[in-house]
Parts: sequence; C-alpha cells; structure tokens
Amino acid sequence: MKDRQISVIISTYNHPQWLQKVLWSYEQQTFKAFELIIADDGSGEETKSTIDNFANSVSFPVKHVWHKDDGFQKTKILNKAILACDANYIVFTDGDCIARADFLQTHMQYREQGYFLSGGYFKLPMKISEIISKEDIVTGSCFEIEWLKHHGLKSSFKNNKISSKGLKENFLNYFTPTTATWNGHNASGWKSDILKVNGFDERMQYGGEDRELGERLFNIGLKAKQIRYSAICLHLDHKRGYVKPEMIEKNQKIRAVTKKEKRKWTDFGIRKN
Repeated sequence: MKDRQISVIISTYNHPQWLQKVLWSYEQQTFKAFELIIADDGSGEETKSTIDNFANSVSFPVKHVWHKDDGFQKTKILNKAILACDANYIVFTDGDCIARADFLQTHMQYREQGYFLSGGYFKLPMKISEIISKEDIVTGSCFEIEWLKHHGLKSSFKNNKISSKGLKENFLNYFTPTTATWNGHNASGWKSDILKVNGFDERMQYGGEDRELGERLFNIGLKAKQIRYSAICLHLDHKRGYVKPEMIEKNQKIRAVTKKEKRKWTDFGIRKN
C-alpha cells in the first residue's frame, strides 16, 4: 500500500503474554504510516487469539504469517514475512521487545539508501518484565529510569540507553565500542537490499542467523548506522530452551564461509535454486 512507508516484522513463538505487551507499544507510535507483520514460528491458538483481537482493535494493518511448528525455524518464517511486506522499508524486531513511542520515527529519520540501521535493546530482569502493564506502556512510564529503579533496576552505565537525549545520545552512538551489526531484535533496511542477498539463510537456526544476513549486506557494499542509543526497545526476560550447541556450531561454520568468500547471496534463502 502506498501509504505504508514501513513494514514492521515481529518474530514470535508461543509467548502471547510478552507479545501482547509488544503489540500495545505499536499503538503508541508517533509515526503512523506502518503495518505489522507477525512472523510466527508455529505458535498455538492463544497467540493467534492475541493477534486477532489486537488486529480487530487497531486502525493499521496486522498480518499473521504462520507455519507449522518444526523446532526453531525463525529464518524460514522471516523470509515468508518479508514477502508479505507491502512497504519498501522493513524494521525487524522480536515479540519480546517493547518499542518506545519514537521507535519507528527514529528508524524513519535515520534510514538512508546504501545503509542499514543497527539498534540494540535494554534488557530487563524478569520481575520488571512481569509487572509492566498496558498503562505503563501507554503512558511511557516503563521507559523512565526513575520508574525502572523504583521497581528494582540497578544503576549501570547501560542505563544511558534509556536516559540519553540529544548530543549525549549522538555521542554514545558514535563512540560505542559495540560494532554496528544486523540485530534481529532491532534492525532495519530497504526491502530491495534484503531481496538482493536473498533474505535469511534457512539452514541457520539459533545463534548469529541475523548477523549473517548483515554480513552479506556488507558484502554487497552496504554500510551500517549505529542507533543503539536512539531506537529504544525494552527486552523482556525469558528462558531459551530452544538453544542447542549444535545449532550454534553449524551457524558459525556458515558465517565463516560467508566472511571468507565474501558471499553476497545464499542459495538457501527466499528464492530456492
């Protein structure tokens, strides 16, 4: 659709309570010309009901892209979600990341041909993750340091991710030692660039599968902008029972080949040979 300037892909799997909080945060976005694509890696009926009820209550489009549960297959459902996007610019995030009200406006502000955007997240402990309510999201109080500290957040340099504004925010983006990479919880790029490298490598499961896409984007000549102190999302705590050492080992081997051979394309992506 012509009026949708951003497609937001949110990946999820069987955590409807966290997904509900994330969805509420997109009702609060100051930037309105977007659609939501839920990339669902095989969740059950409770997640479907959560998405359906939300979609029926908001004015922007919400698409639920689902496939049958077959273990951790995030790359496959993300590729399907990419094809469902109507906008020419895509923001990628996860179903455990609550977006601050200016999240999409920030991605819109910094987007530029020849670049992708690399954001971060602010990780919350389980106690705070559980108590965040819809009201806290609507008012934005859960993004305020004093509110977070009142509910048990400890002092840390990382708190600058939430509190930095203006010159300080720009300074930290520029001088952070963290490399600007493609991060699945908070990254964005032009749909044409993502299609140019054939999307995600579907051989890959958990562990660096997002980074590998970014490495191929670098190999076609793209650069990355660091916006980890500007595009803010709160990462809700959860267990990762799906993580297996063999997944990570396999992914590391694929990434090593991508880097060594400067691969721009995967034969295991959106288009299959």
